[in-house]
Amino acid sequence: MVSNSVFKNTVLFLVLAIVSCGNSAIKHKDPKTNPTNEATTANRPKEPILTGADNFEKYQSLLSGKKIGIVTNPTSIVNYDGDKQKLSKPHHLVDFLLKNKLDVIKIFAPEHGFRGTADAGELIKDGKDTQTGLPIISLYGNNKKPKPEQLKQIDVMVFDLQDVGARFYTYISSLHYVMEACAEENIPLIVLDRPNPNGSIIDGPILEKEFTSFVGMHPIPVLHGMTIGEYARMINGEKWLKNGVQCQLEVIACTNYKRTMPYSLPVKPSPNLPNDQSINLYASLCLFEGTNVSMGRGTDKQFQIYGSPFLPKSDFSFTPGPNVGAKDPVHNGKVCYGEDLSGAPKVTNLQLKWLIKAYGETSDKKVFFNSFFYKLAGTQKLQQQIESGLAETAIRKSWEKGLNSFKKMRTAYLIYED
Repeated sequence: MVSNSVFKNTVLFLVLAIVSCGNSAIKHKDPKTNPTNEATTANRPKEPILTGADNFEKYQSLLSGKKIGIVTNPTSIVNYDGDKQKLSKPHHLVDFLLKNKLDVIKIFAPEHGFRGTADAGELIKDGKDTQTGLPIISLYGNNKKPKPEQLKQIDVMVFDLQDVGARFYTYISSLHYVMEACAEENIPLIVLDRPNPNGSIIDGPILEKEFTSFVGMHPIPVLHGMTIGEYARMINGEKWLKNGVQCQLEVIACTNYKRTMPYSLPVKPSPNLPNDQSINLYASLCLFEGTNVSMGRGTDKQFQIYGSPFLPKSDFSFTPGPNVGAKDPVHNGKVCYGEDLSGAPKVTNLQLKWLIKAYGETSDKKVFFNSFFYKLAGTQKLQQQIESGLAETAIRKSWEKGLNSFKKMRTAYLIYED
């Protein structure tokens, strides 16, 4: 028979052994299967960036019981419902609002149209959406600003377009006119914000007043480094609307977003910006629109290549032809020589080297620039600087004062951290 003391000691030993093994197991548990392990926590995917449109719970009450007008295009995509649950598939904002029993009565479409297939600068006619039956009003051509009769019965306007951060990308010009029309008709405007894929870049000459046009309406640099919601706040705060009127503005911000975060657009913002590379190079290569050089319209590498029949023959060439968004591209059917930048490193400022190089190599410098260049650059000085052979560093130096003033003004309207 075993004594009581021996029995107790044996039991105590077994208990200590079990506890010890248990602690050892916890300490050496595989980090891949341990949800509390620091390495695993650090490697977890970050919270997804939610656009303004994805934050339905923040604007649903502002639309409920109202007759709604929407400025929209194919980029107006919703991925989450009001409970932050991801939808089984992306919904267009118009379809999403109708599905949620909200009273959308009219669609307003900017450059490229509601479905996004029109050429840059192409006249778009009013019409009707075949999927919803809603009337579509074009905000391009001779009707850039909604007319009072087009705003009748609308209680609230929603603006949801994907911008790319460049002064001459005309969605911010459409924003200006929509804000102005809403202010004049006392209609509240809700801007559903979206990240700027070039959001950390502020660069280029400041637009001078005498070169104001639809591709440059405000005294800002070529790349402004703001989201479209922040930009709306600036338009309002600086009283840039006609007669200094101010719009009753509400910006529905993105969540989990910082300006320096990389952001790949889920939908191309316009027909000739098909991918991240084209969006990154857009501002730099768009300056070629004011020259006799093609930047790839009429190819499948829009804003990723440049070339011209007037540049020296080289190993790289392309021949533009009609395609979606470019029915009659520059140098249609002609062989163009230049450079392929589709694999070039991402740029972090406005690049002038390709423009300067092309000017230096063109066969007839007198016909290199056209009158549109002043509007794109927002100044005569840039053309004059390039023609005089001024070094790029000196050209950039001439922008510094204007950029510093803009950056100071801009801080008052920012929503997001860098």
